Amino acid sequence: MQIHFNGIVMKKLIFILIAAVICGSCNGRYEHETIPNVDLRFTIYPNSTTYLNLNYYGGYEYFTGGVAGVIVYRLDETTFFAYDRACPHDWENPDSWLWVDESGILIVDNHCGAKFSILDGTPVSGPTSLPLKHYKCRYDGASLLVYN
Repeated sequence: MQIHFNGIVMKKLIFILIAAVICGSCNGRYEHETIPNVDLRFTIYPNSTTYLNLNYYGGYEYFTGGVAGVIVYRLDETTFFAYDRACPHDWENPDSWLWVDESGILIVDNHCGAKFSILDGTPVSGPTSLPLKHYKCRYDGASLLVYN
């Protein structure tokens, strides 16, 4: 039995695999230089029908909390990343919320033009050299705890 992937899907898979190898374990987070720390702690069930976009690899959902909201991204079966939706360049501006672009691999601020990798939060282009603010994720196979 042969499985065929179209070119776009294959390119995304290759990008994700290469970036995952480069990132290694991104659990060693550091304090963000601009965005303030706020208490954050919520639990979701990413395999439920409530969060259909998190049922597959490369899926993401938006949540309330943090400074400007939270993006939760599923890399693979057990790996999740959570980022604050506040742009490190102009986080105090209410128009600078971050969004996942149509490619599903970049997080963008349509206000200032900053773009970040969804795989590790590093800036790709735009007016900032600061990465996205990360939150910790703990997944037990059923529930995902997002916290700081």
